[in-house]
Amino acid sequence: MTSQVSSPAEQDDGTDGADGTVVGEQRKPGGTKDVRRLDRVIIRFAGDSGDGMQLTGDRFTSETASFGNDLSTLPNFPAEIRAPAGTLPGVSSFQLHFADHDILTPGDAPNVLVAMNPAALKANIGDVPRGAEIIVNTDEFTKRAMQKVGYAASPLEDGSLDGYQLHPVPLTTLTVEALKEFDLTRKEAERSKNMFALGLLSWMYHRPTEGTEKFLKSKFAKRPDIAAANLTAFRAGWNFGETTEDFAVSYEVAPAAKAFPVGTYRNISGNLALAYGLISASRQADLPLFLGSYPITPASDILHELSRHKNFGVRTFQAEDEIAGIGAALGAAFGGSLGVTTTSGPGVALKSETIGLAVSMELPLLIVDIQRGGPSTGLPTKTEQADLLQAMFGRNGEAPVPIVAPRTPADCFDAALEAARIALTYRTPVMLLSDGYLANGSEPWRIPELDELPDLTVQFAQGPNHTLDDGSEVFWPYKRDPQTLARPWAVPGTPGLEHRIGGIEKEDGTGNISYAPANHELMVRVRQAKIDGIEVPDLEVDDPHEASTLVLGWGSTYGPITAAVRRLRTAGEAVAQAHLRHLNPFPRNLGAVLERYDKVVIPEMNLGQLATLVRAKYLVDARSYNQVNGMPFKAEQLAATLKEAIDG
Repeated sequence: MTSQVSSPAEQDDGTDGADGTVVGEQRKPGGTKDVRRLDRVIIRFAGDSGDGMQLTGDRFTSETASFGNDLSTLPNFPAEIRAPAGTLPGVSSFQLHFADHDILTPGDAPNVLVAMNPAALKANIGDVPRGAEIIVNTDEFTKRAMQKVGYAASPLEDGSLDGYQLHPVPLTTLTVEALKEFDLTRKEAERSKNMFALGLLSWMYHRPTEGTEKFLKSKFAKRPDIAAANLTAFRAGWNFGETTEDFAVSYEVAPAAKAFPVGTYRNISGNLALAYGLISASRQADLPLFLGSYPITPASDILHELSRHKNFGVRTFQAEDEIAGIGAALGAAFGGSLGVTTTSGPGVALKSETIGLAVSMELPLLIVDIQRGGPSTGLPTKTEQADLLQAMFGRNGEAPVPIVAPRTPADCFDAALEAARIALTYRTPVMLLSDGYLANGSEPWRIPELDELPDLTVQFAQGPNHTLDDGSEVFWPYKRDPQTLARPWAVPGTPGLEHRIGGIEKEDGTGNISYAPANHELMVRVRQAKIDGIEVPDLEVDDPHEASTLVLGWGSTYGPITAAVRRLRTAGEAVAQAHLRHLNPFPRNLGAVLERYDKVVIPEMNLGQLATLVRAKYLVDARSYNQVNGMPFKAEQLAATLKEAIDG
């Protein structure tokens, strides 16, 4: 969905936490219930992996985006296709933070937890602050279900939830009762309980309903009975909130009218933004887009999305394995296409030899790595930033590759364009490092105008480019542009441009096979110089108070870091912030920036990989703050750590 915004930008107040501030209260016109206005809310839907929590969260998010709130989401689901029902490992959750102003993260802790069963309650209660609202599906709190997750007594009755605003709701029973006129089995009717919950929360927070109703009619167009049942359950949930005495207050969160620059916005996930960025890059370069890929979590959505856009000249190839996927993409690049391969960390390991081949052949190729927890297959559905050193050095020989990292879901669009610019301009493979948090998370995105997109047009070689001593004109495939050191891109079949390709070392200029030691050293150094010479923007530093401590980040840590910095500044602390998009080469002014500060703190979702590179290159005693638990940083914990660094 899209919405129009026409107000100047405004920054978040820096709290970004679980406490939504009450900004007003009024009696609902024509009704008996109070309406309380909040500036922000964090809701977490949690249930069994078969309860439809991701769909519920996605629909609530879509309506929130159409309403005009700023938002950030955190889907969290099991790695198994169908984890054991009712168990802690099988819990799936979706957290949404929405506000009437600019926000940066999905929030540290939910104001509202919707728990569909005992496992969902137990898995999430530790994140819920006292005083928060908890809505539980009492029908699932059977003795057997509670024992399965370690409850000796019912938490709904033993007093353990006395510090919360508990709303026991028999969601399953109410849903089945609402659907009794439909020709459905009880099991079929029970599946709509997530729509009942969505209707209840939509009433509770005054969300629009038209989009969800249209979605349900479209999704189940071939099963009109199921569509009608889900619509009925959704409306029943809304009506239950309207009529029950258990929910005496509903809430309003006004649109974020001052949070966005003028433009047309839509809600977008990181993988969707990345897919759109790749399509835009191919159009701006006037090249067909070829994706050679093997399905892998959490990158598969890019393959799914690009396969829908054949009308834009996109060709997708689902290969039999990772090696075949990148081999096809590199072949497409040789043939004059914008070649792309998408994967996650384990797939990058398998693709490493072909990435090295692309370095040797000096062809433009995009390797998109949606990072996840490792090593090996590790944590397929959890996020991590631990592939940076693999991207830098994970190939045999000296095989330098530029690295670009987006910082938010929407920024994945721009990062894809930037990666394509580098690949096409410098004739090199480029690594784009996103991660599961960005890939699955979503936020509002301003749809750019066409004239805002960069010109990525390339010129293919057309004829001879070198004159021999005897005066004859020939084509040298490795004769370089003096500014970029890029070699010419010759499309196969162009008369007179025949040349050798392969992984064995090339002779400078001619591209002939060469085993000469001096030539090999020259080629290694030239390839490195080409990467070192890539033009990237200088690093921008946000330092309004001339701080002595700098927080340096990269990738998806941007939101939590920025929220933590805002908290500290609101509390009167001076702290500077900078965030890297280009990790190879680093911005040219990075060394000078680091020298200006007494302390440099680098938070990462790994064991200190960027910190290792910074220490090695700039001899700066950068301090690492690391987390590898499969989840993004919380702003509160980062703020506390940064405060210790400032005071230390």
